[in-house]
Amino acid sequence: MKTTPDFSIEDKTGYKLVAGVDEAGRGPLCGPVVAAAVIFPERTLDIPVIIRDSKQMTPHMRAIAYDWIINNTIWACAECSPAEIDELNILWASMEAMSRAIKKLTCTPQFCLIDGNKLPNEINGLAVVKGDAKSLSIAAASIIAKETRDKKMQELAKKYPQYNWDRNAGYPTAAHLQAIDKYGINEHYRKSFRPIKERIKNESAHD
Repeated sequence: MKTTPDFSIEDKTGYKLVAGVDEAGRGPLCGPVVAAAVIFPERTLDIPVIIRDSKQMTPHMRAIAYDWIINNTIWACAECSPAEIDELNILWASMEAMSRAIKKLTCTPQFCLIDGNKLPNEINGLAVVKGDAKSLSIAAASIIAKETRDKKMQELAKKYPQYNWDRNAGYPTAAHLQAIDKYGINEHYRKSFRPIKERIKNESAHD
């Protein structure tokens, strides 16, 4: 299996304007789910930065790649809020965030490559399982989505420092769960996620 993504899937589509689409933040207990869509205007492998699945990159590598991508591609970001996640469920909130990102692109893609096994509604494209390890466009989108979401959680952490969102990004670490038990939840938490739902239920039982 390939260890680094390339443009082979994009080239096989036969289209010039192919958007890679990915999301970040399906697993955390709080914050939005963020999606990004990226089109490479020219599909050349002469790219001066490392672009791969964002989860395989160090924060420093991601930051360098992020700066290059936003200056050399057509890209857009969108999100779904915790309230929308609770209403739609995390899968369909992720799909909706992807649709919004695609619609925000300054030019309409002819075809979309979506990371995962499902396409958002009314999107002409292909779902690619582990696409961020195979397609450069999806890998670039994964970097934009993760960097954007991490920055958002860092900003929120300034307002709510007790939860350490700048370090845990909202994921259910032991320290984060302890902080929730101590300080409670706020509007940024996803009330449909089990650890939060259970804590709300326990609080109601003790009222």
